[in-house]
Amino acid sequence: MRSYEHAFTGGGWRPSSAGATIEVRSPATDEVVGTVPDATGADVDAAVAAARDAFDQGPWPSTSPEDRADALGRFGKALKARSDDLIALISDEVGSPRTWARTGQLATALGVFRAYRGIAASYPWIETRPGVFGNDVRVRAMPVGVVGAIVPWNAPLFSAALKVAPALAAGCTVVLKPSPEAPLSAFVLAEVASEIGLPDGVLNVVAGGAEAGERLVRDPRVDKISFTGSTAVGRRIGALCGHDMRRATLELGGKSAAVLLDDVRLDERTVDRLVAGAMDNSGQICMALGRILAPRSRYAEVVDALGAAVAALAVGDPADPGTELGPVISARSRDRVEDHVRRAVSDGARLVTGGDRPAGLDRGWYLRPTLLSDVDNRMAIAREEIFGPVATVIPYDTQDEAVAIANDSDYGLAGAVWTADPARGEAVASRLRAGSVAVNSSAPMDLGSPFGGIGDSGIGREGGPEGIAAYVETQSIVLPAH
Repeated sequence: MRSYEHAFTGGGWRPSSAGATIEVRSPATDEVVGTVPDATGADVDAAVAAARDAFDQGPWPSTSPEDRADALGRFGKALKARSDDLIALISDEVGSPRTWARTGQLATALGVFRAYRGIAASYPWIETRPGVFGNDVRVRAMPVGVVGAIVPWNAPLFSAALKVAPALAAGCTVVLKPSPEAPLSAFVLAEVASEIGLPDGVLNVVAGGAEAGERLVRDPRVDKISFTGSTAVGRRIGALCGHDMRRATLELGGKSAAVLLDDVRLDERTVDRLVAGAMDNSGQICMALGRILAPRSRYAEVVDALGAAVAALAVGDPADPGTELGPVISARSRDRVEDHVRRAVSDGARLVTGGDRPAGLDRGWYLRPTLLSDVDNRMAIAREEIFGPVATVIPYDTQDEAVAIANDSDYGLAGAVWTADPARGEAVASRLRAGSVAVNSSAPMDLGSPFGGIGDSGIGREGGPEGIAAYVETQSIVLPAH
């Protein structure tokens, strides 16, 4: 049980103006595992005011890039020192197995801080360019200002790190609003900010639902919104920011395809990685590779191999070291995923394995991992984001058809190509309309490189130097001619 009585604003813990709380419930047991203050509009306003004052009057924006990089390094070390606590915390609030909380959340968040420590020290904050009229031009990268960072429940620590680290590296101040379903790890970030001596108001944390999020987005004192979440909410945020001519980065939904070429080696390692790409965190990942495209000449072989591997996944208590798949986040989410599966079968898909609730797990929101074959890319199951432990296998005849099917989606977040010939895989990957594509891997993301979507998957990039670029404005100072 972890309870926070106050929000973190202006470098201190402040009581909520209304005194209301959010109960954080474990998806594995439906028991309360923590509480945080439910931010009112006044609480959000206070957090923004603190961030605004810290940016306009505080030392952080003018701190040297080297000192900001050092602060990121200290931030990462302080998080690492809390590893065991954070792993248990994330597992409790999200329902992720302990192993995935360690590798998919903590390790990646630490990697983000480590990566930006290096990038911040080498980023071209000031460049001198030769002008076309014999003059020089100084091009400066200036912090964009106050950032509203809104993160989802499925990967709360990693998503927060992807926003907080580059924003701090750029010299911005941040108001972080976690999801009410999984806010606890964000409050640990606040503790760490205080512990390492981050200047007051540089990082502020308030938890709340849609009203708190809209209040943050609408506040004219906020210069930039960085949001990860659903496409529907992203459209709303984009419209509000566009109306006010404010910056926005939107990392939204996905319906990513894993293209198996006809020469793919279906060994145990490949099959396990394919299943992980679709099922990790119970499929509750924006870049989940849930559309698996298989050549018709090997279709039965692929379905059989994947079906056996999916059926063998160990579903159970996230705290059990042997658990590979935990629950989905809520009863509503489970109902929605079940409806998707039923509709797919009604549309003509074949249920290979799963599709129901596991025996013996009467508490919590568990589903058996599900594989569907005989899926047509026009079916809803292949077009809508499921956000659950469901994978589909779609047949194709030619390589060109596989590329066309992969690209036939409103989304364009990620993808993968599997082949015995990496050069051929890279050539096919370059034809996929997706922000990130992996060859022979279920992880189409590198922490030192840009990640983000095309189409309904969003606008902008996180990760790498491009991630810092999202938090800066460029200014040109034209110097006198020689």
